[in-house]
Amino acid sequence: MGLIVLLVVIGAVALWMVGAYNSLIALKNRVANAWKQIDVQLKRRHDLIPNLVNTVKGAMDFERTTLEAVISARNKAVSASGVRATAQAEGELTQALGRLFALTENYPDLKSNQNVLQLQEELTSTENKISFARQLYNDTATEFNTKQAQFPTNLVAGMAKAAPAELWEITDAAERAVPTVDLSSPKPPAA
Repeated sequence: MGLIVLLVVIGAVALWMVGAYNSLIALKNRVANAWKQIDVQLKRRHDLIPNLVNTVKGAMDFERTTLEAVISARNKAVSASGVRATAQAEGELTQALGRLFALTENYPDLKSNQNVLQLQEELTSTENKISFARQLYNDTATEFNTKQAQFPTNLVAGMAKAAPAELWEITDAAERAVPTVDLSSPKPPAA
């Protein structure tokens, strides 16, 4: 009788370990998938930016430094890897795009250009998708981090090679600040 109880307990522990291990692996894969969803939206954003810059380039000759800043920030964002570096580079790109959008208000031809309006709308839509993807990633990563830290699942976390997932955070106070754009400079002469 004692042997049967012992076998039942060992079997129950083994089943629990398999279940805990599998749940950690599933969450780990969900975190990876959520990150890939962010990556897809960031690629879309990165692909739209050169089109926007090329569309406004001719009309914004006076704003060459702003255009170069956008391209430079885009290139930095494309080459970033890891959650923290990507978040920082994307924050800088968002600020550069904000300055570009603010400056386009000085150019009536650009404000009414259908290509510019369409690209701005697509970028805005993509920004919303990125925001939702970041939220999903952070929610999934938090669930994964919580699961692997909770007892008794933490006893199996090492076997599942579970390491805490890094959250998408804004760590630099400058990234949190709204970009300041000085629109008081004289408008370029109308052609």
